[in-house]
Amino acid sequence: MRLLDTAIMIDIERGFPPAVAWLASVQEPPSLPCFVVMELAQDVKSKGQLAKLKKMVNGFPIVWPQPDDCKLALSTFLRYRLSHNLDLLDALIGACAVGANATLCTFNLKHYKVFAGLNTEQPYKKK
Repeated sequence: MRLLDTAIMIDIERGFPPAVAWLASVQEPPSLPCFVVMELAQDVKSKGQLAKLKKMVNGFPIVWPQPDDCKLALSTFLRYRLSHNLDLLDALIGACAVGANATLCTFNLKHYKVFAGLNTEQPYKKK
């Protein structure tokens, strides 16, 4: 299973050609951690934008954290917040991916490298 992080979804939303082409080429639809949907929603400024966001994420399965994922997120956040500038949502997304035994599609390798056992993938070229 693949999970998409927020930056990947922003590329897809903006119609970034490599992101759109990659998404169209995958055989198994990727999933979204619930925290990615929330992170995208926090920048919404109107009902129209919210409706557009809901429509965009509607086709993706949503992955929910389990209690052990939340424990991992907390311990990792407390350990790496200062040394790696790990933010709250990245801690939750990374722990959700570890708990789901999923590959996290991301370009944010700096923050996610603190999660032992997390598989990451850079699914397309940014430039």
